[in-house]
Amino acid sequence: MPKTPLRAAAAIGGTADDVEAAFYEALQRGDIDALMACWADEDEVFCVHPGGPRLVGAVAIRAAFEQMFGNGAIHAMPARVRKIDSLASAVHNVLERIEVLTAEGPRHAFVLATNVYHKTAQGWRMVAHHASPGTAREPDDANDPPQVLH
Repeated sequence: MPKTPLRAAAAIGGTADDVEAAFYEALQRGDIDALMACWADEDEVFCVHPGGPRLVGAVAIRAAFEQMFGNGAIHAMPARVRKIDSLASAVHNVLERIEVLTAEGPRHAFVLATNVYHKTAQGWRMVAHHASPGTAREPDDANDPPQVLH
């Protein structure tokens, strides 16, 4: 069996970025086991889907994603990532571009999400995913300061 990005990241001491890539790949494949492997094994992990309640714990999070995957994979592509990283935690704010297939053809929606990662004994894992209700148009980031390398 080939290694998934998360297994490879865990085996070589990957980063929060590696876990985030594995999370979005699992969404796009509708792979619940790969998706749940991204989450920390902690009782207080939480997830909030757009317009939904706060889901606490792996059992509740898994059930919600299984229900969503019942309608097929989730075609979400992260973009415009803003990061705050430290030695043991990372916070990523992403613009998720969601593709929805309709009778008129593919449509896109945009969701702002915040993903929080902690460095655990098993390596980097997600501890929180919070997504806000989406928009039909891509948000304007005109007020965002330009990214500068130091």
